[in-house]
Amino acid sequence: MLLRQLRYFVAIADCGSFTKAADECFVSESALSQQMKALERDLGVELVRRKGRGFELTLAGTYLVGRAREIIREVDEARDEVVRLGQDDELRLRVGYLSSFSGLELSRAVARFSSIYPEVSIDVAAGSHEELYGRLTSGSIDLVLSDQRRAFSADYENLILVTYPSQAEISCRSDLAVRDCLDVPDLRRLPCIVVAPQGQEQAEREYYGSYLGLGSDLLFVDSLDEGRLMVIGNRGYLPVWVAPDAPASDAAVRRLPLLKAGEPISRTYCAFWPKARSGYYVEEFAEALRREYLDGEKDS
Repeated sequence: MLLRQLRYFVAIADCGSFTKAADECFVSESALSQQMKALERDLGVELVRRKGRGFELTLAGTYLVGRAREIIREVDEARDEVVRLGQDDELRLRVGYLSSFSGLELSRAVARFSSIYPEVSIDVAAGSHEELYGRLTSGSIDLVLSDQRRAFSADYENLILVTYPSQAEISCRSDLAVRDCLDVPDLRRLPCIVVAPQGQEQAEREYYGSYLGLGSDLLFVDSLDEGRLMVIGNRGYLPVWVAPDAPASDAAVRRLPLLKAGEPISRTYCAFWPKARSGYYVEEFAEALRREYLDGEKDS
């Protein structure tokens, strides 16, 4: 049973005609018929039963055409991946993540992946949600670790990693630091510190202010470290989404659950990558991320 014969057989089933299938496969109809006879002879069963000018698939033929499609798809995917790997001078994986991301899962996933695939170089870049989405669309990034702000697209692999409740980092010098939790109205006199690269302020303002309801008084910073220095200086509060039992980043910082009308503000983190550009290493890195979040949930 040859792969070429399976391709011919699928073409016959899809076209419903030996003549059309021969045209699609760029062979003569007699050559196509000979290959089908050879396939049936090799298997020892009848696959196609002719009826007048037409034909019908036997039970064995119906089963084989379904399996043949799966085999052809897997072979084509393997071929494309081999060609891609063979054309790369250096194996490289490009990963993007949110500038405001403060968990350890990404760095642990990089370490896990690199220990298994040391031949792959990993480029890691931070950005806002919109920046990362744009780079993923343009092809300058292979996979993104980001929060979910849009409905999932059928053109992308959308791997849900975790949903975390929001917490607020505030200075230990703040009068609010003695509380067990913070509701949005409690923070109305404090600016909300938001990590956003220049040019992305409006998009983040809509998300943090309008969608999350954290107010209109937003203080934008370029990095998470800068935001935490602002917190230490009691300049505002910094929303973070990490494991509930994760320790605060600094002894001068208190981390408290952040609520809205008494309910936690949650955020879902996902790994996204285009289905059209999916590949072995992209999928393996996504699996490393999934494992890190899964292990974190077991430990908590």
